[in-house]
Amino acid sequence: MRLERIFGFMKRILGLLSLLVCSVPALQAQGSFLSGQRQIPKVAAAIRSKEDSLKKQLAALHINWPVKQIYVRSFKYDSQLEVWVRNSGKEPFRLFKTYKVCALSGALGPKRIEGDYQVPEGFYYINEFKPKSNYNLALGLNYPNASDLLLSDSVKPGNDIYIHGSCVTVGCIPLQNQIEELYLLASYARDQGQDFIPVHIFPIRYNVEKSREYLNKLIKDDPGYLHFSSRLKEVFDYFEQNKKLPLISVNKKGEYVPLISP
Repeated sequence: MRLERIFGFMKRILGLLSLLVCSVPALQAQGSFLSGQRQIPKVAAAIRSKEDSLKKQLAALHINWPVKQIYVRSFKYDSQLEVWVRNSGKEPFRLFKTYKVCALSGALGPKRIEGDYQVPEGFYYINEFKPKSNYNLALGLNYPNASDLLLSDSVKPGNDIYIHGSCVTVGCIPLQNQIEELYLLASYARDQGQDFIPVHIFPIRYNVEKSREYLNKLIKDDPGYLHFSSRLKEVFDYFEQNKKLPLISVNKKGEYVPLISP
């Protein structure tokens, strides 16, 4: 009888383990990032209205659906935001679309304190998906990043920087209804495993003469901003040439250090 009880106990344990193993895929599927987003009415509506068009636009670029990787870069003075896409890390990025940034607060230069109305400049990634934003949909950026924590106000560096809909801003990047396409692209990329979607914010397009002239007027008497902007330009130039991103570190002074091989 004792052996029978032992065997019976082992069978129950094996049955529970079998149930757990069989349930894991289902739990993973139910808990996927995109499935959660689909439950939110605004996201579901955006999928219905935008998904088919996105598929066709990406197919024209020979990019598979669902999109695997995206890269976002924005230019403050030029009021533009670009979205780049690729199928894998082994491929160069391809430009998907350039959106108009419909409003700008502050001036050129990085954000350094809460309430300065500045749009940050530097290298960030999407750290929040906010489908219930008051500004339609919103993608949060990881400001303050490691550089900002060293160079910005130590008590109140500011926070809550988003790319969002509508056309108002006190330091964010507003795209009006075009946020729906970007939000979906980011959601699909996140669901496909891109946990860190890079967002680079530059003061200007460094390859546009009018923009360079404007920046040069600002930095001629500001050696600190000249140095800061030159580091951003290194990353811009590298991407323009290679269509891939360099590794970027932050030194003890809070300066960006692009790790660019010669």
